[in-house]
Amino acid sequence: MSKQLIELYADGAEKLSMAVRGLAAEDLTAKPSEPTAGKWSIQELLSHLADSEGVFADRIKRVIAEENPQLLAFDENRWAEHLAYSHRDSADSLAMVAGVRKEITAILRHAGDSVWQRSGIHSAAGKMTLTQIVEKAIAHLDHHMEFVHAKRRAMGKEMW
Repeated sequence: MSKQLIELYADGAEKLSMAVRGLAAEDLTAKPSEPTAGKWSIQELLSHLADSEGVFADRIKRVIAEENPQLLAFDENRWAEHLAYSHRDSADSLAMVAGVRKEITAILRHAGDSVWQRSGIHSAAGKMTLTQIVEKAIAHLDHHMEFVHAKRRAMGKEMW
């Protein structure tokens, strides 16, 4: 199972890059006009994903390297409000996601089978295994990709 999970995780950055390909700067900064597209612009969403990837990477590393580590939750809305999401560069955020995913993928590919059941204690969710954290990272990016596609549809710029 871990090899398939690693590949799903590794493919996330390219999926995200493809989802925003061809959008102009004004498309990236436009606030969604439809409620189903979420509340953030694509640029803000990319900033959130870049920050989230860093958090997931920290959790993954701690669970692999430490004994029963503490894994901190964060308030995504406060981060969006206080960490300049609307002023950050979309290309930098995409590069951050790609870089983090590449580094963590290399770590996961060299981890033994037993590491997947190692766990830490999440401050809001309780005990989480490495498998659960990687699954959550994959699901998180996929969840936000739905909003990217909804925003593209609302702008009449669907890719497929």
